[in-house]
Amino acid sequence: MYVPAHFAADDEAVHQLLAHHGAADLVTMTTDGLVATMLPFVHDRSRNVLLGHFARNNDHWRRTVVGEALVIMRGPDAYVSPAWYESKREHGRVVPTWNYITAHVYGTMTVHDDPAWVENVVRRLSDHHEAGRAEPWSVDDAPEKFVSGQLRAIVGVEIAINRIEAKFKLSQNRPEADVDGVIEGLRADGEDRTAAAVAEHRR
Repeated sequence: MYVPAHFAADDEAVHQLLAHHGAADLVTMTTDGLVATMLPFVHDRSRNVLLGHFARNNDHWRRTVVGEALVIMRGPDAYVSPAWYESKREHGRVVPTWNYITAHVYGTMTVHDDPAWVENVVRRLSDHHEAGRAEPWSVDDAPEKFVSGQLRAIVGVEIAINRIEAKFKLSQNRPEADVDGVIEGLRADGEDRTAAAVAEHRR
């Protein structure tokens, strides 16, 4: 990934993305070519691994991986209009762009076809995404027999992280007045998460 210095992210910012991302794209090269599946993952920071699961009927997990797996994680993103820049009014030498947060996580993929392993991951994923809700759902809310059946329909996946390339492109290369305009413009467009990210990472 091309990452200019002003768009580079520090380790803690990357950790926060891995801890709070949405679903991510798992991409692997196989003997049949590239294969991709969107999956929810939970990051185990202590072991530096990503944990998730496939639907058993998705044959992605059966295909032999050639080299590393790639997980593409994303934070907020949005279009940036040059009309928001103070620089447009000053000299007009501005163009549209896109602000975004992304991380390319490379690692070794291992499949776990073990109900106990998969149940642990399902519980961790559910607890993570239900945290903070007024009435959080728990795996234990469902009948045990039903849960057992559902677990047989999925297969676990673990990505042991080897390296991460992250890019937080959030107008850090623009003058202060332009950044102010971007934040205001994004908020007016209803892109509050991207506006907050620009404000948080402004230099």
